[in-house]
Amino acid sequence: MTGSTDGLEPLLQRLDRIADALEGQRRKTAVDWDECIAFRWRGGRCEPVRHRHVIRLDDLHGIDAQKRLLAGNTARFVAGRPANHVLLTGARGTGKSSLIKAVLEQHASEGLRLIEVDREELGQLPDIVDRVAGSPRRFIVYCDDLAFDADEPGYRALKAVLDGSVAATGERLLIYATSNRRHLMPEYQDDNLPAVRGGEIHPREAIEERVSLSERFGLWLSFHAFDQDEYLAIAAHWLRQLGWQGQAEDWQAEALRWALARGARNGRVAAQFARDFCGRHG
Repeated sequence: MTGSTDGLEPLLQRLDRIADALEGQRRKTAVDWDECIAFRWRGGRCEPVRHRHVIRLDDLHGIDAQKRLLAGNTARFVAGRPANHVLLTGARGTGKSSLIKAVLEQHASEGLRLIEVDREELGQLPDIVDRVAGSPRRFIVYCDDLAFDADEPGYRALKAVLDGSVAATGERLLIYATSNRRHLMPEYQDDNLPAVRGGEIHPREAIEERVSLSERFGLWLSFHAFDQDEYLAIAAHWLRQLGWQGQAEDWQAEALRWALARGARNGRVAAQFARDFCGRHG
């Protein structure tokens, strides 16, 4: 039995070395940044997005202030001037993700590229920073619908990359994140109580820990639910985009009923109504 074990050990070591070499080769595989303008990070690789959602800044209505701020930050970044990481928070369906996609379209010809990273992959952010290092292009790391529990590894990685790591993101990478939560982490009623909970000796420091991540984003953009006029204006835009040439009285009441049935007036609901209406009415 001992002899058999002794013969197996060198084989296992050799297999480990082969596996390490293959992993290193996989991670060093060059990415053709001219192949696409948008990529997804999956299991240590940048995969091109060949059929992306294309949207323009002119398609986005009711968020003019947010458009101006994000477009300006992105333009400065592409031009090589100082710019900030951005956190976009607020009501669902109000254009947070679409705005990021729109500024990508606007500056793609100038060398801007986007890498979408799921929350589960954020622990690999240092690998992404290494992957884009040395490229002449500029990159937005896009994190959609971001929220964390305190013990998630991605939370620590994002926090380090934003501000606290010895490995800086450099001048060629910014993080744009969207979230329904301004502070990205759950907050509890107990946080506002003076009593010590769960053995926490310094509860104030625990609260600061939750807030500190969002504070590392230099620019915060807040999005709010639209009023009725804004909602109808967005619906009218998408109806025109889809070729509808009728009168407003032909569809407005139906658009309001559509929003009421979904419990929301936002850009996503308006676009969904326009597709349904034009599909039914030709």
